Amino acid sequence: MKFWRSVVGKLWMTIIGLVAVVMATLGVYLLPYIDSNFTHPNDIKQLFVYTAITGFSLTTFFALFLFTKITQPLRKLKQAADTIRQGDYSTRVTIPSSDEIGELSRTFNHMAEELKMTIQDLQHEKEHLASVLRSMTDAVITFDASGSMLLANPHGEAILNRWNSMEWNVDVEPSDPSSVPVPMKPLFQKVIREGEEVSTRVHVRQEVWSVIVGPLHADSRVRGAVAVLRDVTEEVRLEKLRKDFVANVSHEIRTPLSMLQGYSEALLDDIAASPEERQELVQVIHDESLRMGRLVKDLLDLARMEAGHLPMHWSEADVHELIHRVYRKFSVIAKERDIPLHMSLDAEDPVLPVADEDRLEQVLTNLLDNALRHSSSGEEIRIRTERTVSSGGEELLWIHIEDHGQGIPSEDVPYIFERFYKADKARKRGASGGTGLGLAIVKNIIEAHNGILRVDSALGQGTTFSFAVPVRAPEDAK
Repeated sequence: MKFWRSVVGKLWMTIIGLVAVVMATLGVYLLPYIDSNFTHPNDIKQLFVYTAITGFSLTTFFALFLFTKITQPLRKLKQAADTIRQGDYSTRVTIPSSDEIGELSRTFNHMAEELKMTIQDLQHEKEHLASVLRSMTDAVITFDASGSMLLANPHGEAILNRWNSMEWNVDVEPSDPSSVPVPMKPLFQKVIREGEEVSTRVHVRQEVWSVIVGPLHADSRVRGAVAVLRDVTEEVRLEKLRKDFVANVSHEIRTPLSMLQGYSEALLDDIAASPEERQELVQVIHDESLRMGRLVKDLLDLARMEAGHLPMHWSEADVHELIHRVYRKFSVIAKERDIPLHMSLDAEDPVLPVADEDRLEQVLTNLLDNALRHSSSGEEIRIRTERTVSSGGEELLWIHIEDHGQGIPSEDVPYIFERFYKADKARKRGASGGTGLGLAIVKNIIEAHNGILRVDSALGQGTTFSFAVPVRAPEDAK
């Protein structure tokens, strides 16, 4: 800063100007008077000039003194303030003075220290909040009143980008990738309009999201909204499965119990007129009691499997020998129903070093029983084996059960391994004799062997169930 632009410089120039005006005015009016009334006017004029020079010198000296004591400390304070404004909060001003400027410098240093601590606290809070948001499994998104995103954690950004990139069956203009997505717009608008928190479940394609939107207040107005989103698809699915499970178990047990009660009452009332009718009633009671026993046993087995408490008896197992044993078990039933049952055992080495032979037999029994129950007369069922190597170099022994029955609708295929799921909604469980738990048990047994289970089906053309068991030992069998 130049001297004449400082406060002291301006003050000095003002005083010099005033002195110069006064001296000039006095000179204009006093010089004629001196020339006419004094015998030595030149001496008086010289005194007048010396007095002016002395006044100008003293004024300049006083200005320089003030410049050192006032302007330079103020310049230091200004430079320190500029440095703090740029983000360096460690700047301090040292002015060894006990006057007002010294007190100002000490107050400035105290203010800078307090400001530094405040900024550090705010930075720590910001980092803490960012860390909390990053670690949250829920999606958190903050919007302003116009619907533009202000802040979001990684999950929130991913959901926002994915939802805004989807095509929605509504007449709206394409939205900005950082704006409120279509499923949330009614909730957002309600929060902005009413200023109250709302929560609901939003269905997005095959997903279910729990959404809570709350207002952000500024004085007496709503300046935006914060949304918390949680994927509850699995929770909703499990809740539905639980309800369906209770309803299905109740239905499956109620049917045989009703038949047991009805036929036993018929026997008690001597409704049967002949020994043959009595034998038929007793046979129905026996069959229904066996069916209910199978249902209870399957439920217990499935519960143990899903809880990981089902004991597995690991030993060497010959798959071809196992298939022959199951084939003999079902060959009579297949012949009675006129369903051709064939085997194509092509695996070169059918021996599994470590497997639970009884559980694998249960898998084959369930799958073959399922194939027979959904095949009509003349529709062939074939059992095939093969040994392959996966892309990861792991040896697998595959077993395929192919039928040419009614098949499974493509929309039902992902759900057939759930408990009590019926692909044919019109089919009565009692007519087929199944418990509705066989495929769920199959899935758990194959998973216990670290195997692979898949199904290929076409409606009206048949179904192929395939499962592969690694030739190596499962982890929990070692």
